[in-house]
Amino acid sequence: MAEIVNLKRVRKDKARREHEREAEANRLRFGRTRAQKAADKDAKERERRSLDDKELKD
Repeated sequence: MAEIVNLKRVRKDKARREHEREAEANRLRFGRTRAQKAADKDAKERERRSLDDKELKD
């Protein structure tokens, strides 16, 4: 025989998992210090300049 499931509990658990997944994504996206953001920005800029320098121009 099938297991009895409380649908209210299942919905709440699903909502809780969804909220936790969204919170984790936000932590990765916004949970960085100013120094980390500046370091990433500088690294991207260096990489862009390096690629621009290597570009062949006609």
